[in-house]
Amino acid sequence: MYHTMTKQRKLNDFLLAVTRSVFQDIVSMDTVIMKIMNFAKKLVQADRASLFLVDLKMNQLFARIFDTGQDSNDIHTAPSSPKEIRFPMDKGIAGHVASTGETTNILDAYKDDRFNRDVDRQTGYTTKTILCMPIYIRGCIIGVVQMVNKLNGVFTKSDEEAFETFAVYCGLALHHAKLYDKIRRSEQKNKVALEVLSYHARCSEEEVTECINMQTPEKIPGLTTFEFSPWSVEDTRKPVYVLYMFKDLFKTISTKRHEERFDLEYLMRFTLTVRKNYRNVPYHNWIHAFSVAHSMYTLIKSTNNTFTPLESLSLFVACLCHDLDHRGKTNSFMVKSDTPLAAIYSTSTMEHHHFNQTVTILQHEGHNIFNHLTSQEYKEVLGNIKKFILATDLALFFGNKARLKELADKKEFVWNKEEHRDLIMAVAMTGCDLCASIKPWEIQLATVHVIFEEFYAQVTCSAAAYM
Repeated sequence: MYHTMTKQRKLNDFLLAVTRSVFQDIVSMDTVIMKIMNFAKKLVQADRASLFLVDLKMNQLFARIFDTGQDSNDIHTAPSSPKEIRFPMDKGIAGHVASTGETTNILDAYKDDRFNRDVDRQTGYTTKTILCMPIYIRGCIIGVVQMVNKLNGVFTKSDEEAFETFAVYCGLALHHAKLYDKIRRSEQKNKVALEVLSYHARCSEEEVTECINMQTPEKIPGLTTFEFSPWSVEDTRKPVYVLYMFKDLFKTISTKRHEERFDLEYLMRFTLTVRKNYRNVPYHNWIHAFSVAHSMYTLIKSTNNTFTPLESLSLFVACLCHDLDHRGKTNSFMVKSDTPLAAIYSTSTMEHHHFNQTVTILQHEGHNIFNHLTSQEYKEVLGNIKKFILATDLALFFGNKARLKELADKKEFVWNKEEHRDLIMAVAMTGCDLCASIKPWEIQLATVHVIFEEFYAQVTCSAAAYM
């Protein structure tokens, strides 16, 4: 009796310490997960701990926090580890527990057919004994905690009972952390929205009328040559040139009636509002967008229908919108300076923002230039635009380039394979983004000057913030 009471008191003291530590410092989901893993190891004297969260949309389990097992603080988030671990929810011991809700105590992992050896392969660790238990909140499994390799012997029934009580507190902590993340994310989104709204507006009716009065020419000599200089076009005429290219690309899309391929006024409003949503920064501005879009148009016209009509339209729109609302700062700067955008998009920060700005413009009344496409075509185009804009992140370009080169060197590239087409279109996006390098020397030199002006402005901001 005395032994039982002493044991229960120790457990109660332990749970009280857990509650104080976790609930007094809920700053992020990752922080809570790291604390849960550390406390779980101490509770059952395990060598390592893993916490897999349930992704119901993908029907997967995933982990961003990894325990290297050297000491109680040697737990890291994904950036310092190879990558995020993901696997189907019906795979492995953790998958079995997540699917059935059953506590599982394994004495020899490699003799159990359910054991998923992929995690060991990815981490370089050898699993022997496992104690795995589900975490519930409101009757639903939200995650799985897995204790690995008992320090002395195997996990016991006593370990299971203690951990079952501990799992209740884990569920509450994760639930509150998730709510905190949602609130924080909403706050950052609101900050971004207010910032954008305070700077941008839709095009005015006067601008639309002015564009209509300019009239789109029937033909623009030399437009489809790479030697053509977009910088030679007056700023007031650039939207007219964009309309000309838009109309030409829309004509290749088959529809029931010729006039339903596009709405000219919608094209005008979209183009003018896109122009208005580019900031007055030295390089990543409307002039750059126009230049990149023209380069892509030239590429499309020079490749004899290599790309499908919907791919061509997606590529052109992606180029026109690929730097929307650019602040003249790199992704690295945005992350290091803890901007609201970086809090929302942890990877390809600006590229995700550029795409979301594109969607926002399309949602304005009278701006949906794809309103005559079918729902399936619209979904395809929007998906392509997102892929193509994200591809302009140079952090992704080098991987895409290496993969494409490997396919070409091995003569394994297949035009009809979607993955291969996506690769070449992604690389084409970066090629067009850097199109100034193929222009005459005077244009290249002028471009270098404005790029340096923008970079120097960022350096000034960094110095002011002691970054």
